[in-house]
Amino acid sequence: MIKSTFGDRVDGLIHRLLPFLFRMRVNPNLLTVLGALISLIAAGALAFGWFVAGGVLVLAGGAFDLVDGVIARHHGMATRFGAFLDSTLDRLADMALLLGVAMYYVLAGEPGVVLLAGYTLVATVLVSYAQAKAELVVPGFRVGLMERAERVGILALGALFELMVPALWIIAIGSTITLIQRFARAYREMEQIDAVERTGVGEHS
Repeated sequence: MIKSTFGDRVDGLIHRLLPFLFRMRVNPNLLTVLGALISLIAAGALAFGWFVAGGVLVLAGGAFDLVDGVIARHHGMATRFGAFLDSTLDRLADMALLLGVAMYYVLAGEPGVVLLAGYTLVATVLVSYAQAKAELVVPGFRVGLMERAERVGILALGALFELMVPALWIIAIGSTITLIQRFARAYREMEQIDAVERTGVGEHS
């Protein structure tokens, strides 16, 4: 929701707040990989119960993920492979972070929270997968209450303030609502496309 609503403004804000990032041509793919590596370290910290450190690292990894695309667009270095790499490593980071949380609660002997973390992981992956599949048919498909920026932010806050269980509930519920929204939107859009194609076939037969 933040990205789809404020995307262009976020780019401008990053230019104003972090102008030094644009003074040299840094490979945006390198930033993408560094962000993913930081997120993997954050997952390890969460697994060991170092929630505050993990929260800081989650935010750091998210910052790299935020600026890589802005830098790529600024220098005209945006590529299809860069978009593929960014999306793929985002999924890796999302799953690793929630697996780290789940591992902590496994070791803590709290199966209910492990189940919640597992459901949250599945829901977040499905949210991203639904968008990726829909965009193959409906260009510019973007809808939903909770996208990756919101999920990462909530998870980081839950870690920093040691409110991980409430954070998991918020992400799980928000992701479920987002998934339902995307299914509904995909159904409407794809039904319209199918109807147009059927009409076209009928007219030419």
